Amino acid sequence: MHTTLIDAATLAGHLTDPDWIVIDCRHDLMDLEAGRAAYAAGHIQNAQFADMEHDLAGPKVGPDGKFHGRHPLPDRAALIEKLRQWGVNDQSQVVAYDAHGGMYAARLWWLLRWIGHPAVAVLDGGLAAWHEQGLPLVTPVATRPRGHIMEKPTLTKTVTAAELVGNLAGGMLKVIDARAPDRFRGENEVMDPVGGHIPGAKNRFFKDNLLSNGRFKNATQLTREFGPLFDTVSDVVMQCGSGVTACHNLLALEVAGLSGAALYPGSWSEWCADPARPVAKGEA
Repeated sequence: MHTTLIDAATLAGHLTDPDWIVIDCRHDLMDLEAGRAAYAAGHIQNAQFADMEHDLAGPKVGPDGKFHGRHPLPDRAALIEKLRQWGVNDQSQVVAYDAHGGMYAARLWWLLRWIGHPAVAVLDGGLAAWHEQGLPLVTPVATRPRGHIMEKPTLTKTVTAAELVGNLAGGMLKVIDARAPDRFRGENEVMDPVGGHIPGAKNRFFKDNLLSNGRFKNATQLTREFGPLFDTVSDVVMQCGSGVTACHNLLALEVAGLSGAALYPGSWSEWCADPARPVAKGEA
């Protein structure tokens, strides 16, 4: 079972294995049709396509009438139905990939763990690593028998905005923001109406989890780099702009053998939508 990362050569050896399901998670936050267009132009054999905005996220406004960020968690039943449409079973090994260092594939990785499915891994190095092996892309869209995956006890944790507001005074939870340093400081904000960060948060840019070739750093290096940010991993809350790249940091922690951190799904886009919530700017 692969539960964090998988290399291109290993994936290539299982492309026709009926128990392996490959999901293309390519996306562009500034061009919402780019991922689907890239998939149509060429994808890994037998891969299904996951739409970040519709398959891997839910409505921005919840049943309570409140804005819950740019990429709220999808409805669990809707997610399971989509997984079944892709052919995912309880015994399936799921592999997610993108062309962005895993920034979108890690979201699907986290979501599967959220519904209790541990056999999910991200293609280390993404499509660049696939091309480096001389492996091809195809255009035909494969059809798969409907899957029967069932929800099981979750393997993840989440926190709400209300919990983080309550944490501001005591600071027992250690919030780590995965956005780029300039956005964390409140500079060059292009995605959300307010710049800055949650007071008390620290910054760990998700791209710092990667080597220059786009593959993840090893467990020793990741442990060394994350170490100064917290004392106990179970007290850590990962967030970003909308709960997507925070999953990259959560994946990096798992690669490092540091399990137990939580996700704040609404992240900065939800937090800054309420003017009653405080905003910090500058360095941590």
